Amino acid sequence: MKKFIIEEDFWSLFPNAKIGVIICEKIDNSLKNESIYEEMLRKAEKEAHKFFQNEEFSSNSVISVWREAFQKFKTKKGARSSIEALLKRVEKDNQIGTINPLVDIYNSISLRYGLPCGGENTDNFIGDMKLTKAIGNEQFVPLGTEENAPPYEGEIVYKDDAGAICRCWNWREAKRTMLTENTKNAFLCIELVDESGIDEFNMALKDLGDLVVENLGGKIRTEVLDINNKETSIEI
Repeated sequence: MKKFIIEEDFWSLFPNAKIGVIICEKIDNSLKNESIYEEMLRKAEKEAHKFFQNEEFSSNSVISVWREAFQKFKTKKGARSSIEALLKRVEKDNQIGTINPLVDIYNSISLRYGLPCGGENTDNFIGDMKLTKAIGNEQFVPLGTEENAPPYEGEIVYKDDAGAICRCWNWREAKRTMLTENTKNAFLCIELVDESGIDEFNMALKDLGDLVVENLGGKIRTEVLDINNKETSIEI
């Protein structure tokens, strides 16, 4: 049975972090009505403007908390959290395009709650998946390229036995495990650095699960991992 394991070297940097996990099985991620997901994203973009309380983009707490987190480990120059990338596009009035239902759903949740969300096709995992520090020689072919771009030694990554799955914690995902319209089984996550946004985190996790079941069917299991609960099965 494959597991998701958060290793000690992650907790040494982020002892108060929480990773909300949703395991999805037998979902239908094929696109039936693109307008549903376009509307979902447009509403989320409007709602996301509530995070721009300060004129200087980087001084808003939803951005600064992740910039501070990324300073605690070695990152590729210019790497930013996934939530910063989404909110930067909203700030510049660049609409978030539809990709496939599952990605559109988690992007909308990310925008609404100001939290990084991600997802992977679990059928393409090789062995257990871990959130840990990289050795530095892990195979990693990012989305949109065909070239290997391994993480730095000490970089926080999601990885399995075949290589890195997501670099710089939540910055860039691998092509190998990306979600597609053919994905049937998936791992979704929502990430919290500290407990300051715990209420939003819990609401986001519930809403994400509800939207998956409502729109894609299948079965889900939800769990929160923290320093006292460091691993879970990737099966239901």
